[in-house]
Amino acid sequence: MSAITDRARDFWDRISPRERRLVVIAAIAAPITLAIWLSLSISDGLDAMELRNQHARKALDVLADLRARGQTHPKVDEAVVDMPTEPLDLDSYLTNQAKAAKFELTGTIVPHSKQAPHNGVVTNSSSLTVNKLSIEEVKDFMQAIETNNHDVAITHIELAPDFHDKDKLTLTLEVSAYSKAPVEKAQGSGSDAGSGSDKKGG
Repeated sequence: MSAITDRARDFWDRISPRERRLVVIAAIAAPITLAIWLSLSISDGLDAMELRNQHARKALDVLADLRARGQTHPKVDEAVVDMPTEPLDLDSYLTNQAKAAKFELTGTIVPHSKQAPHNGVVTNSSSLTVNKLSIEEVKDFMQAIETNNHDVAITHIELAPDFHDKDKLTLTLEVSAYSKAPVEKAQGSGSDAGSGSDKKGG
């Protein structure tokens, strides 16, 4: 420690008064500069966090607005009559709705296992995750899905800030398409009719 002190004293004695003033100014300015830099870095971090929070709040407002309007689908009992018997091709449907929202659907659409008919209705569901969407694209995409076909509904929604772009969102959806369960033909109706005619004939 004394060696360092001696070297510092020797250095101080060797330099000119002008250089001494510069050393003193540098010694004062260095911590001030460091403090300013740290302050700006913290401020930038807080601004970025607040921006992400604003995007998240806007996304939640969009979801709340969509839910507040209520689903556009009629009640199941009323809708079953007009439902198609063929299940909708969700891959093509979702791809077309993404185009309607003015973006290309690049995420993988994962179909779920088929469910047994319930109350005369068959439900087919698929999930997908789309990255790098703006809030407007999210809103337009979900509106297109639910309004362009009354037999389709969004049954699960997740929204999160995009990992690679803080100005974008990652959207995860589960979408369900409903179709009418096919009516099973009564077995043995023809044989019963035949036996009845035979009895009459006898």
